[in-house]
Amino acid sequence: MGVVVSLEGERSPSLAPLTTLVADDMRAVNELVVQRMHSPVAMIPQLAGHIVAAGGKRLRPLLTLASARMCGYAGRRHIALAACVEFIHTATLLHDDVVDESDLRRGLASANAVWGNKASVLVGDFLLSRSFELMVEDGSLSVLSILSRASSLIAEGEVLQLTTQNDTETGETRYLEVIKAKTAQLFAAACRIGAVIAARPKVEEDALETFGMNLGIAFQLTDDVLDYSATQMALGKTVGDDFREGKITLPVILAFRRGDEAERTFWRRTLETLEQRPGDLERAVDLMEKHKALADTVERARHYGAIARDGLGIFANGPEKSALVEIIDFCIERTY
Repeated sequence: MGVVVSLEGERSPSLAPLTTLVADDMRAVNELVVQRMHSPVAMIPQLAGHIVAAGGKRLRPLLTLASARMCGYAGRRHIALAACVEFIHTATLLHDDVVDESDLRRGLASANAVWGNKASVLVGDFLLSRSFELMVEDGSLSVLSILSRASSLIAEGEVLQLTTQNDTETGETRYLEVIKAKTAQLFAAACRIGAVIAARPKVEEDALETFGMNLGIAFQLTDDVLDYSATQMALGKTVGDDFREGKITLPVILAFRRGDEAERTFWRRTLETLEQRPGDLERAVDLMEKHKALADTVERARHYGAIARDGLGIFANGPEKSALVEIIDFCIERTY
């Protein structure tokens, strides 16, 4: 599927400018993550280390570090808070893989596939507890309020997603409620705390939250497209997992809404009753392309990306702001 067109000679959006800017801080974050994963219970660092070692972009802690720098913060609190954000995210990955019965995470066997569901859930709980220890050590009630609320909203989003799973009557409004909670809330919180620790005015806190929230929505929309269009090696999980699990994402919603009754019957059979046959995934992709569901989902992502870009408008131009603007394009245009 060709939803992204690159002009010859034009540099593709990249994480590199951002990771270069905060490289020293990120090394300190990674060291703290390893230190705080330690436990006398050997399985905890083994299992947690497995998912951390699998890599990943570390996008959420990068956002905390860059937001703090853009706001002129010169202390060290952002290191521990970025580690806190990463622990929350990693805990949700462990829990998600159990709920989704996933066998792959970032191209490697998922933790639940190696150690089992019980261990994955409990180690996820351990990492979430570590994140709250870091929040308390920071000592800011504002930070604690922002990150603890994000944690509860993420959990609500996961439960809400369960209520929409296998329900082809799910509309775009409910779908957006799910991804705002389960994905975008942590992006928003990761960015907002950068302004909080820099003691910036509330208008800047709100602006960074707007940036993070809309970046997170755009990120998830693109993920939903990639599940039907990327290669397994590039995606780091099995392509079509959302389809096989009966997840209702925006490409499905658009294709279902625009299809005829015979096509809707196909969606109900494959996603509601999970009666899936050889060739059904390919037909699902064909229907999405027929009704421009994938391309229009990317356009929705660009819409939210534009709102994210506007959120950065009140900040002075500089390397951090430029890198954050590029992250918007990276999240939308990534084709893995």
